[in-house]
Amino acid sequence: MRTEKAISPTTGEVTWLLVDETTYHPHPEVREFSLYLRGAGRSPQTQRAYVPRIGRFLNWCARRGTDWKTVGLGDMTRFKFHVERTPSHQGQPPSGKTVNAVLTAVCEFLRFCAVQGHVDREVAARLSEPRFLTSPPKGFDPGEGGQHLMVRARVLKAPEIESAPATLSPPQVTQVLNAARTARDRCLLTVLLDGGLRIGEALGLRREDMHLLPDSKHLGCRTRGAHLHVRPRQDNENGARAKAGRHRVVPLAQSAVHHYREYLAEREGLSGTAGCDYVFVNLVGGWAGRPMSYSNAKQVIERIGNRCDLRARPHMMRHTAATRWIRSGVAPDVVQTLLGHASSASTAVYLHAQDEDLRSAVDHIGERVPR
Repeated sequence: MRTEKAISPTTGEVTWLLVDETTYHPHPEVREFSLYLRGAGRSPQTQRAYVPRIGRFLNWCARRGTDWKTVGLGDMTRFKFHVERTPSHQGQPPSGKTVNAVLTAVCEFLRFCAVQGHVDREVAARLSEPRFLTSPPKGFDPGEGGQHLMVRARVLKAPEIESAPATLSPPQVTQVLNAARTARDRCLLTVLLDGGLRIGEALGLRREDMHLLPDSKHLGCRTRGAHLHVRPRQDNENGARAKAGRHRVVPLAQSAVHHYREYLAEREGLSGTAGCDYVFVNLVGGWAGRPMSYSNAKQVIERIGNRCDLRARPHMMRHTAATRWIRSGVAPDVVQTLLGHASSASTAVYLHAQDEDLRSAVDHIGERVPR
């Protein structure tokens, strides 16, 4: 079985499928699961990530002569060992996070198949156990007596080494902004660095989402001060998606307003932008005036990082914003709201002490201990 991308000739929608290498017949249960992911509002990137992982599991079962519809905990344990011992294309062993990502996709697929009656419900039940939900998402209803706080958690899980996400230091932030050669690139970086947006959220912004006046009541918005609206849209021409699927308001600093004003002047000099409501558009080439895609933005930010002799990625800007807020004393629940995290567990990664914090604490106490 191999992964293939199917594009609807009528709607242009993308569905990732698992097909037989010889006949190209799609795997029926995986096709149903992929359509379910799309119908549930999961991003195309989620489909693209899940289907190859499920294909890896099904191919492993086929090689061993194991019926995937009757797998038990022992089979899944052996599959976990297989994933852990198979090196990557670079020859490195997979991280615990990578192993867990594979197991998550497979277990979710088997649970879906159990609900649909493709496999016995006991197959999926054996792969999870009841656990107490310690960090329920915002707005979660625990039910009477907290009975809803008990959830089914995966039994098999690889240990993960927790480390702080890669971020830019304040001098590097200045360096990156100065290395941007267009007003559009400076505006994009500022929105990511000051607002902590995901790149998909930034690329999905429309001009109507930018409320940069001190008072936006005339726009029907009661939020005061410069801000932008992250709105979930499923029909973005460039495929951009707001991951959480919820609307939120993100305040902006005056520097973002300044860079946006400069960008508008640059944008108005392009032909073909009058009919495009997207904020971030291509500046050159045959697609000039059309909305930027993820690959466009990724290449732009990588090139800017190369000019500064550092590795820069779009999501690093979001990590940088969150880390800066936490280290400046902003309350974690405020950071959670700014980032659009459904659960505080997602924000907790930014709470880990860094090496310099540990060294400073030891040195501070060491100075007070009498010799």
